[in-house]
Amino acid sequence: MNNENLLSKAGELHARRGEVREIAAIDLGSNSFHMIVARIVNGTLQVLSRLKQKVQLAEGLDENQVLSQAAIERGVNCLALFAERLQGFPAENVSVVGTYTLRRAINNEEFLHQAATVFPYPINIISGKTEAKTIYAGVCHTQPEMGRKFVIDIGGGSTEMIIGDNFTPLIYESRHMGCVSFAKKFFPNGEISEENFRLAKQSAVNKIEDLAWEYRNLGWQSVLGSSGTIKTVHQVISENIDPDGIVTAERLDQLIQQTLSFSHFEQLKFHGLNPDRADVFVPGLAILKAIFENFQIEKMRYSDGALREGVMYSLEKNFQVNNIRERTALGLAEQFNIDQAQAERVYQTAALLFGQYACWQNPELIDDMQDVLFWAARLHEVGIVINHKNLQKHSAYILYNTELPGYDNEQHRLLSTLVRYHMGNFKLPEMFKFSRYHEKDVLALIRILRLAIILNRSRQATEKTEEIALKIDRTLHHWTLQFSADYLQHNPLIKNELLLEHRFLQGLGFGLTIFNSH
Repeated sequence: MNNENLLSKAGELHARRGEVREIAAIDLGSNSFHMIVARIVNGTLQVLSRLKQKVQLAEGLDENQVLSQAAIERGVNCLALFAERLQGFPAENVSVVGTYTLRRAINNEEFLHQAATVFPYPINIISGKTEAKTIYAGVCHTQPEMGRKFVIDIGGGSTEMIIGDNFTPLIYESRHMGCVSFAKKFFPNGEISEENFRLAKQSAVNKIEDLAWEYRNLGWQSVLGSSGTIKTVHQVISENIDPDGIVTAERLDQLIQQTLSFSHFEQLKFHGLNPDRADVFVPGLAILKAIFENFQIEKMRYSDGALREGVMYSLEKNFQVNNIRERTALGLAEQFNIDQAQAERVYQTAALLFGQYACWQNPELIDDMQDVLFWAARLHEVGIVINHKNLQKHSAYILYNTELPGYDNEQHRLLSTLVRYHMGNFKLPEMFKFSRYHEKDVLALIRILRLAIILNRSRQATEKTEEIALKIDRTLHHWTLQFSADYLQHNPLIKNELLLEHRFLQGLGFGLTIFNSH
């Protein structure tokens, strides 16, 4: 984005400054009820609270699709708690959706009637396909992946599978299989065996095998999984197999084998497995295995956005949807009153230097790293609202502890790391270790950002730094910057800052040489 466009969008945000609206999204799931309360400010969402209660509606649905009074009472009691938090919220700012169990229950009107006595907001029981599309929207609004995505959500009573391009779902299905209903049917009394796991997996395959050809023929660039089952699998993999938490076919098989060494849900002991999910973990694992096999999935990343996020974003029609990171970053820029002209100058210089660096250890991540670097250039001064002293620490703290839709966990950590070390001294052992990014690439990004900031230290729009040649030696340790004739003489402040950077880098075992061209 050029300077004019960025400043224009920042101006649009400024025009909306002061407009604050609190909203709430509630998902009445088959296993748990979830509520998110957020406020819309500066064109972005700020989550204020998340509430979750395990209700297990699906456990109370019998073979005749009648929801038991005990299950209804559990749900109504939870809604009474939610209503207490929502006191004063107008109805148009609250959206409540009921999913699989409520749409299957033939006595769902009885649930709605009893809920109305304690909960003053309308409940919309949505179809499976509407649920699938809303889940897809929730993932798209919170995750960085663009292009064609395959999104999978394993709930308590149903599983949704959606393929879409960017924000547009192309095909979407909801099938009657979930971790609560499968626990009840295939794992009576919580007993685990290879046979009941096989039966559960085969039942799931039978329910989705008709989708295999169409989905695989359409194809996808990335696979994202959302909600409790996939979140739990991701956490267990992170804690026990690989910290990146990516679900691969091989890791899934490894996890299944470990799980089958137990004979009962109560015996399950994994780091990362919440005891509250022990009774739905194994059936969820069987469904996930069936999905991997049926669609020949190689790897899946967890998305923390799902149905309730999709419901929440639907409450505000003015969200930009073409670039989630852009919306997030511009909202932060407005919230913390960043000097947009200076941010753009640093960005332009970072882009110039990045384009001349050709020594990436993971070249397949160049676009990813470039994007994070450029937003770090634009957001490195968010901490100035606290104090200019230790600006880099304040900025990193704010970014690290802020929800950033459009960034996954590794990108979020990389962004805050670059900002943390954009100025001042640091020691290499202090740096974060990343699962995705190579240590040499992270250090290169830090050095590029530090130089971009130094070269714009005067904060003058008239400073011209376009004529810079960056050269890297074979060890990647020593960098050389060549400027246009007399540039350093005309900019003594910048020259002095570069010499200080040279001395600092020497202490780390690196080098920086600067000179003018003739």
